Amino acid sequence: MTRREREITDPNRIEHILNNCLYLHLGLVDDGKPYVVPMNYGVVRDETDGHYVLYLHSGHIGRKLDIIRKNPKCCFTMELNVEPFEGRMACQYGVSYECLMGTGKITFVDDPVEKDKGLQAIMKTQTGIDGFSFDEKMVSIVTVMRIDVEELSGKYRPMPGEQG
Repeated sequence: MTRREREITDPNRIEHILNNCLYLHLGLVDDGKPYVVPMNYGVVRDETDGHYVLYLHSGHIGRKLDIIRKNPKCCFTMELNVEPFEGRMACQYGVSYECLMGTGKITFVDDPVEKDKGLQAIMKTQTGIDGFSFDEKMVSIVTVMRIDVEELSGKYRPMPGEQG
């Protein structure tokens, strides 16, 4: 990161961004070509070593799934508090934001208990509410994936005149 003064290193701030964004942009590579798709997600900490796990869901068929089966490596970004601002000159216009960028590996979740856990995490991140119930039929009609986050970095840009 070239602008170290904009780096987010506070774990609480990182948690805040992870828990308050509503979607992420998932980056994949399809035979050497980039492919990016916005997706809802849920976040948990792995119980064994504490790394972040992001859960995703989709239908059972499609380009995204075909790409992941060929190459499970991914990257992602998510943004919070995005707000454009104006300046006196063109180069003083910009956007304030907080964002996270990361890399990881996607695996398909087949275990029904973990699928439920992933769907619960997605609903918690999306609504702030715990305790949704998913019957066997609901779980069977979705593909659940997990990203085991390997690298994660954060960055912010405050509004002009504000401190981060």
